[in-house]
Amino acid sequence: MDATAQGVDSAPTSVEEALVSAHKITADQLTLATQENVNTGKAIEQILKDRGFVTDKDVMAAKAQIIGISLVDVSAIAVSPEVLNLIPQTVAERYEVMPFELDVTTGQLSVAMADPLDLTAISFLEKKSAKKIKPFLADSDDLRRAISEKYSQGLGIEVTAALKEAPVAAKVKDAVGQAAVAKGGETIRDAPVAKITSALLDFAIKSRSSDIHVEPLEDHTRVRYRIDGILYEKLVLPASIHDSVVSRIKILSDLKIDEKRIPQDGRFNYKAEGGEVDIRVSTLPTVHGEKVVMRLLRKSGGVPTLGDLGLRGTALKNLEIAILRPHGIIVICGPTGSGKTTTLYSVLSKINSTKVNIVTLEDPVEYQIPGVNQVQINPQAGLTFATGLRAFLRQDPNIILVGEIRDNETTDLAIQAALTGHLVFSTLHTSNASGAIPRFLDLGAEPFLLASSLSAIVGQRILRKICPSCRESMTPPEILVADIKNVLGPLLPKAKDGSENVALFRGRGCVECGGSGFLGRMGIFEVLPVSDKVAKMILGRADAGGVEKEAVEAGMITMKQDGYLKALEGITTIEEVLRVAQD
Repeated sequence: MDATAQGVDSAPTSVEEALVSAHKITADQLTLATQENVNTGKAIEQILKDRGFVTDKDVMAAKAQIIGISLVDVSAIAVSPEVLNLIPQTVAERYEVMPFELDVTTGQLSVAMADPLDLTAISFLEKKSAKKIKPFLADSDDLRRAISEKYSQGLGIEVTAALKEAPVAAKVKDAVGQAAVAKGGETIRDAPVAKITSALLDFAIKSRSSDIHVEPLEDHTRVRYRIDGILYEKLVLPASIHDSVVSRIKILSDLKIDEKRIPQDGRFNYKAEGGEVDIRVSTLPTVHGEKVVMRLLRKSGGVPTLGDLGLRGTALKNLEIAILRPHGIIVICGPTGSGKTTTLYSVLSKINSTKVNIVTLEDPVEYQIPGVNQVQINPQAGLTFATGLRAFLRQDPNIILVGEIRDNETTDLAIQAALTGHLVFSTLHTSNASGAIPRFLDLGAEPFLLASSLSAIVGQRILRKICPSCRESMTPPEILVADIKNVLGPLLPKAKDGSENVALFRGRGCVECGGSGFLGRMGIFEVLPVSDKVAKMILGRADAGGVEKEAVEAGMITMKQDGYLKALEGITTIEEVLRVAQD
């Protein structure tokens, strides 16, 4: 049984009782809602949701307890195409049902239903599928979205059609790929495995995915997509087809299809209706077979501006001032996947002109910028960040971008380049802007040289934006309001009448955002300019906490504060901010 389905032990007599027993609301909150119900006539459930005491999911879970049937979150489960085929889409839409799991041993079909007590519907489904039906409760809106997505997205349909031809392909496994090479690629293009692979890639492009994970498990293969930074399981494939799909991807990436013992890396281009993408491929041997991760890098769309990324106000002004200086080091900090490279590309695009010579050293080159000399490191050939940076200094550069500072030699060369009149950009893996200073010192930088060369430090994270199509306001609980006021302090926006009313927003979930309530991403930032006071603190080897305190007193807005301000504007949610920027 999928982990998203929850069992139940008892059946309270009302939704309110179930919510109290599950500690979702307090007795005082229930009393308040009951009083409002008497005064306004509005349903208690709706009052609890409007006040932000509970979510739709909480209410659904309470209803599941009352009727004694398990609750399933259909938005969080992947469904095998074979299981979907047991109940036609027209039937699923008519009765608001969706099959999601088949127990081949017992012949029991698990079905999510908006009304799991509809015995007529259950009887009809048993006749239609020739299986014993096990009903589960699911949210009606979630069900409609899931039915539309699972049946109509094309992924399940195309894969199902291909799987009907797949038994032959599965038997030959790697020979499928060899046949394609022998015939110039024509055979593999029509093979069922090729259709499955194309369907996986097409769906990734349509759904704005950044990565595809093809993961072998003990009895099946799961396919997950990273959409707006979160992994979603979208498809389940038979284990028998796994090796053939991996071989197809290896053929496209010019990897060795017979080498399964060691990791391999490759890349290929893929054209689809959604545009052309450059796909980086990484394979990894696991106990159940080779796992493949494909990173999608879109060639169209251009580089976003700093404003598009989410930089604004004091942070944007301080960064622009640092960029306009002819020399110095500007470093972008954050964990892997926090958008550091995209920010660097935005900065380069802003200052790129025919009057300056810009050279970059990257691992790998993710986007090509016209007019910029971009170099990809090649450690096997001896081209590392350090050796490349040393060569750059003989290329008469004005601006140098080093993908990452990760050792003593690169640190020293970057500082020397900045001190000799070059503007140097790079990245560091630290949790915030102030943490970059002790990190540089750990890498062997001399405090007096670092204080003279460092211009600005940017800390950043990426979070999801609320979907504009289904955004709705909500009244936050008092404990959250108190936290917002504490974090923002004097930065808390005031209404025209001077009041401090705090209103937040959330995404209800719709077809546009795939039911997630989020659509697209943006950054939250903190920009720490290296002032005279900060430079003196570097000379004294001050810790990160002391540097941050000084920067905040000088007017720096922290990442968490930036996130809270964007949440108050309705751009994102407080939960998203805490997910990526919690101390």
